[in-house]
Amino acid sequence: MATPRTALVTGASSGIGAAVARALAGRGWTVYGTSRNPARIAHPIPGVEYLALDLTDEASIEACAAAAGAVDVLVNNAGESQSGPLEELPTDAIERLFRTNVFGAVRLTQLVLPGMRARRYGRVVMVGSMLASFPLAHRSSYVATKAAIKGFATAARREVSPFGVAITTVEPGSISTGIGERRTHYLAEGSPYTADYRTMIEHLDANERSGITADTVAQTVLKAIDAKRPKPLYAVGSNAPLVFALRRIAPRGLVEKIVSRKHGLR
Repeated sequence: MATPRTALVTGASSGIGAAVARALAGRGWTVYGTSRNPARIAHPIPGVEYLALDLTDEASIEACAAAAGAVDVLVNNAGESQSGPLEELPTDAIERLFRTNVFGAVRLTQLVLPGMRARRYGRVVMVGSMLASFPLAHRSSYVATKAAIKGFATAARREVSPFGVAITTVEPGSISTGIGERRTHYLAEGSPYTADYRTMIEHLDANERSGITADTVAQTVLKAIDAKRPKPLYAVGSNAPLVFALRRIAPRGLVEKIVSRKHGLR
């Protein structure tokens, strides 16, 4: 019988992270799930050991990696969803978003890669967003972080592949996880962008309510983990096969208009 793998899944207290952690624990794997405050997790998943992780804190990242030890699979899922007109985004909010969504995930990846390389096996999955491929107005900071994390993953794939390690990105479309309730908003009082912003948010929230489940995304993450040669990118939800095909053949401006109109913008 094969030795069970060990996985570290960030942001495992809810949503996609919880679904991935539950699925891997169901396989009999050793699973570490992270949360900013594990003691506050309302419904811990049986078989998952929770570790504290603040992706904006270097010491917390290093402590989490040390506690997890030898990791076969890292799923970088934790992150913040942020919205606001570019003109009105506070600099400290943008910096916090990049520390959480990009720099923290990259640092954690750096810490687990030496062990994966030495054991000649590893899987790193970056959970991104289809907004990185189909940018949306008033989500520029979030789009930028998801494009950045995909860029790190895609560029580094060749570096680690000779050592049996694969880095890949999973881009979900609209997901019904309640993330809209946790999204941070930045809109100045009396902003000239107010009408468009509220229209976009209303459509975004509606699309998410009717979106795919976290379990569906988790199955795609597992597909990436299980593949002998994982692809650079897996997309799921929001008619991914159709819209990515359209993106390849349609003018860029047309694709931008379609994305805008899907969110009530003209």
